[in-house]
Amino acid sequence: MQRNIEKDLINWKNQKNRMPLLLRGARQVGKTFIVEKFGKEQFEDFISINFEKEPDYKNCFKALDPTSIINSIELLNKKSIREGKTLLFLDEIQECPKAIMALRYFKEQMPNLHIIGAGSLLEFVLNDEDFRMPVGRVGFMYLRPMSFGEYLTATDNQKLRNYLKSLHIKDNIDEVIHERLILLVREYFALGGMPAVINQYLDTKSLLQCQDIQNAILLGFKKDFGKYAKKMPHKYLEQIFSKAPGLIGKWLKYKTLDPDINYRTLKNALNKLSDAGLIILVHATSAAGLPFITHKNEKKCKMLFLDIGLAKRACSLGLEVLFKEDLLLVNNGALAEQFVGQELLANIIKDELNGLYSWVREKKNSSAEIDYLISVGSKIIPIEVKAGAIGKLRSLHIFLEEKKSPLGIRISQKPFSYNDKILSIPFYLIEEIPRLVKEILK
Repeated sequence: MQRNIEKDLINWKNQKNRMPLLLRGARQVGKTFIVEKFGKEQFEDFISINFEKEPDYKNCFKALDPTSIINSIELLNKKSIREGKTLLFLDEIQECPKAIMALRYFKEQMPNLHIIGAGSLLEFVLNDEDFRMPVGRVGFMYLRPMSFGEYLTATDNQKLRNYLKSLHIKDNIDEVIHERLILLVREYFALGGMPAVINQYLDTKSLLQCQDIQNAILLGFKKDFGKYAKKMPHKYLEQIFSKAPGLIGKWLKYKTLDPDINYRTLKNALNKLSDAGLIILVHATSAAGLPFITHKNEKKCKMLFLDIGLAKRACSLGLEVLFKEDLLLVNNGALAEQFVGQELLANIIKDELNGLYSWVREKKNSSAEIDYLISVGSKIIPIEVKAGAIGKLRSLHIFLEEKKSPLGIRISQKPFSYNDKILSIPFYLIEEIPRLVKEILK
């Protein structure tokens, strides 16, 4: 499988002032696979250490001196590590916090050594108040579930993806191509972007068999809860995790999660699941300027799940619904909002762990709500996941007038078009939004 991040990894490899890299992301999104593929294709030698499976290697990092560390690894591994020739991969690096701390010294004393660390529970170490992060000495990349564009590539539809990349604002998409792409979006709604699920589909072409893989992944996440919580009972994590797919796109109310559990406990459990990448919190912002986080409302947020396929399975939605109804109507629009958020994270906000924001105005007789906000250059662009006619997109027009945004985006099953400052984007074209917006702004 080809992943978009492979180009970023090659660019990192060739940088002159390269820093050691930490690859972040939830379990099962393909971090180990992609680093191993990258290491074997781009380097003469590839050495992989998994601290979970090979705990003896932790002793190599008792001292933080890179020369001592490399000598110890070579003795255990019986392979030479050569700067500029070898990729050293430290997998499940959260199991050895001293290895993360040592990255700083590799940058200072062995800057020509290519070294990548990865771990599904890495955020827990990085967010620990007792951990000293080597700020400014380590780079970060984020890997998420496979995007719809990556799904097109994996399913031998690269020509369709190339066609979408060549579209311009004044172009029309032929109805036959539009319907074919919407069918592929329906498939993706059912499968999601977890690599193991897509791999199963490529092998069997059976959506039903893929549901078994989805069940296994969901069960595996629940079994991991003991690793997520050292100071918190598993039941709170499992309770929120089980309810999250049914709360997608809704403003979060702690009483909905459990009226008998106090706010602080629930918030800590939410943050744990967010750190693990299993849920994504979409906070409201006033959109008074960039960056969005400056004007973030900590008390008002919505929730997304890690992956649309897993969310669909956790909600026990039948496959037939996805191939009959308007996708905006499935599960009251929750899956459509999940899909759009997931695509924005994969393609536009890929350099942030949780960079999704929404906007809400709560005024008597004049309330308004925007599903997502993105920035293109210095411009704030509102995005609505709606099926309505352009003239009836009330919240979008309110935002454009109030915030003086140059255009708004409506995402739906409708064909591609641009009229009256509204860019109508079909589900399958989200990857191209930044390019198309820049074309309009020019």
